[in-house]
Amino acid sequence: MSKNKKEKVEEPLEEVKDAVPAGGECEELRKEVESLKAQVETDKDAYLRLRADFENFRRHASEDRLKLITNASADLIKGMLPVLDDCERAMKMIADTQGEDSPSLEGVKMIYNKLFEYLKSKGLALIEAKGEPFDTDKHEAVAQFPVQDEDQKGKVFDVAQNGYTLHGEIIRYAKVVVGI
Repeated sequence: MSKNKKEKVEEPLEEVKDAVPAGGECEELRKEVESLKAQVETDKDAYLRLRADFENFRRHASEDRLKLITNASADLIKGMLPVLDDCERAMKMIADTQGEDSPSLEGVKMIYNKLFEYLKSKGLALIEAKGEPFDTDKHEAVAQFPVQDEDQKGKVFDVAQNGYTLHGEIIRYAKVVVGI
C-alpha cells in the first residue's frame, strides 16, 4: 500500500516536470512576457493620450459653441445700438421743441428704457464718458474744445455718441469732444 501511495505522488511530479520547459524555452517565455508587458504599457499610454485628446476636443468644441452664441448675440446687440441712438435723439428733439412735460417725450422715454434695460440684462453697459479723463481705450476723440478751467483740460467735455461694452468688452467706443 505504501508503494501505491508513492507511485501516486510520483506521477504528479512527473507531470509537473514535463510542464516546466527546458532552460532555453524558459528564457524565451520570459522575453515574450517582457515583450507583452512592454506592448501593454505602450497600448495603455496610447489609450490615455487618445482619451486626453478627446477630452481636449470636447472642451474646445464646447468653447467654440459658446463663442458662436456670444458672437451672434453681440451682432444682434450691435445692430440695436442705432435704435438706442435714435431714441436718444428723439428724446432730445421732443424735449427741445415740446418741453420736458410732453406726453410724447414720456412715451419715447418708456420705449428707450425698456429697450436699454433688456439689452442691459444681456450684458450691455454704457461707457460713462462726460467729465471723465480722456482714455483712448474707451473713447474716440472727434473734436477738441478750448476750456477756461484747468481742471477740464484733458477731460471729456461732451459726448457726441455713447459708447458701450458687452460683457466687459468694448463693442463701440464713445465718440467724445475733449477739452484742451
